Amino acid sequence: MKLVIAIVMNSDLSQVIDALSVNGFFASRTATTGQFLADGYTMVFVGTQDEKVENVFKILEENTSKRKIEKEGVKSTLSGSLLKQPIAVEKGGAVAFVIDVEDFRKF
Repeated sequence: MKLVIAIVMNSDLSQVIDALSVNGFFASRTATTGQFLADGYTMVFVGTQDEKVENVFKILEENTSKRKIEKEGVKSTLSGSLLKQPIAVEKGGAVAFVIDVEDFRKF
């Protein structure tokens, strides 16, 4: 058994959860924030059989989208610094981790 932990942008979250449900997967979720792109992400936890992990990945890939945004660079107190210039950052999509589950019990 495996535990897939996916970090999904909130704008894609309901579509991901719906697609997981339609395909017979149960998911739990918890809100999270990061450092650089600290807005609107959720961790989704999916327990599944080893052979179905690729199905979860396919659902994540098909139901998330990447976008390019302008984000202020490193904050600096130097006046006229180029560090504050906006930079293009890819945002969205999903990041997924797979963890082996030694034991699973449902109560």
